[in-house]
Amino acid sequence: MDAGASLRPVSSDRPVFVVGCPRSGTTLLSLMLHAHPRIAMPPESRFLISTWRDRDQWADLSTREQQRRLARSITRRRSRLDDLGLERKPTVRAIMQSPATLGSAFGTVFAEYARLHGKARWGDKRPLYYMEVDVLLRLFPDAQVVHIVRDPRANIASLKRMPWWPYDSVGSAAQWAHAEWCSRRNARRLPADTFHVVRYESLVADPRRVLGELCAFLGEDFAEAMLEPAEVRDVVPERKTWHANLDSEISTERVEAWRERLEPVEIGLAETVLRRQLRRWDYPVTGAGRRPGPVLLARYVAAALARHVSSWLRWAQEGRWARRATYPVAAQLTSEQVALARRRGELQPPRGRRRPQSQPGA
Repeated sequence: MDAGASLRPVSSDRPVFVVGCPRSGTTLLSLMLHAHPRIAMPPESRFLISTWRDRDQWADLSTREQQRRLARSITRRRSRLDDLGLERKPTVRAIMQSPATLGSAFGTVFAEYARLHGKARWGDKRPLYYMEVDVLLRLFPDAQVVHIVRDPRANIASLKRMPWWPYDSVGSAAQWAHAEWCSRRNARRLPADTFHVVRYESLVADPRRVLGELCAFLGEDFAEAMLEPAEVRDVVPERKTWHANLDSEISTERVEAWRERLEPVEIGLAETVLRRQLRRWDYPVTGAGRRPGPVLLARYVAAALARHVSSWLRWAQEGRWARRATYPVAAQLTSEQVALARRRGELQPPRGRRRPQSQPGA
């Protein structure tokens, strides 16, 4: 055996979460990560935050029945388990055999998806996780979070074409501002190895450099396959027709499409209320729009303020709950999660026999 082998760094098994304002490039970035030979990024699921909100139903998972009820809730139809290619009964069994914490139950679903794809590392993507980073880190204390930021005018132009988006351009501008505000908050308070920001325009203009920096943050070697996200496009459900552009090669063609897709008043609104943010992210202010009137400006202020206040209240509530909690919730699946649980005296043994999981670097 090579004497220096034990000194080589062990590949990371930390979970990876991709977040950002909707239509900012989260799916493209997730596919690039999924193309990496060690990382599995599933299509967007909906069970994690909704189940976390209902956590009082399962108390501390101290009994098999409580753990079974949790597993069944996680795997019910609204979780979109079919999109992950996972069957319900085997997934329930895997959850039942995991350590008895909420984070372990959630993480087991993603670990099963990674196993299905022969990957050693797992993650998840959902745009609106950008406002739930505290929850993600409570459930997965070793998680790495990647926030992607896109020109707000492009974001607004894309969102207005989405059949599922409930807001007009005013609400879209407020949503982008909220996501950008959350990204700056997280960048200020989280360690450099926990939170990383990617600029969409830089990603599509120079993907090799930006993905190389991302891989360095994740502790991974860059893989050429990441430059061909269309090769793993099939993991995105076909019903999501708004992702048709993912079939194309990485390109800057759509970076400036907002100039034709936005009305003059929409451009004027974005460049008026988001002027400081545009400059912060090096997006030029064109002055080509029409300045919005006082009614439109007042609507924006109300929409933006409502989002900020709602987040502060929810974060405060989550903080109070965390201080009162008497049982562990953090996942105990990865090497760092297990080490942390052991230091805290919270380590929960897996229940029953379980097939060995892929080891980091496998």
